[in-house]
Amino acid sequence: MHVNDLYPVVQNVLGDKASKVILALDEITVECQPEHYLNIMTTLRDHADLHFESLVDLCGVDYSTYKNEPWEGKRFAVVSQLVSIKNNQRIRVRVWAADDDFPVVDSVTDIYNSADWYEREAFDLFGILFNNHPDLRRILTDYGFVGHPFRKDFPISGYVEMRYDEAEKRVIYQPVTIEPREITPRIVREENYGG
Repeated sequence: MHVNDLYPVVQNVLGDKASKVILALDEITVECQPEHYLNIMTTLRDHADLHFESLVDLCGVDYSTYKNEPWEGKRFAVVSQLVSIKNNQRIRVRVWAADDDFPVVDSVTDIYNSADWYEREAFDLFGILFNNHPDLRRILTDYGFVGHPFRKDFPISGYVEMRYDEAEKRVIYQPVTIEPREITPRIVREENYGG
């Protein structure tokens, strides 16, 4: 089935549960609100005409700025990439977290068990919480890490640095001592450059 044939099938099957079904660049993206997320993911997996049996990726996205402009809309989204091996098709699902200050969406680990570590990563790096996740804890940052480093408002140098203290014979954590500065590259040209 070609993507142009799949598009109306997805629209028809999901109906008004999907906020949008977008066909662009030969890819289909389904956008939905959090209250329809689990239903849509289950339908995409179980419907005979769709059969998206495999979740191959899930990530968080911070839309606080987009294309170097302020974003109009919700700040955080969770984006999943699904594959139908049976139909040789791919589809993307984007769900928007309702609250920008406390982003939460439902976990899809009961539908796709491969989502487990992906959801932990989105929690760790973006601070997106997943309702009913079996083991939601940090996966890439250190214990006691403050903040979520993939949020666009997270400082590039972080909040805390660690170093080995020879006197105490242990690793210590302290506030960052790096002074933020803007580095502008200098162009050096030879005297006869271009001539």
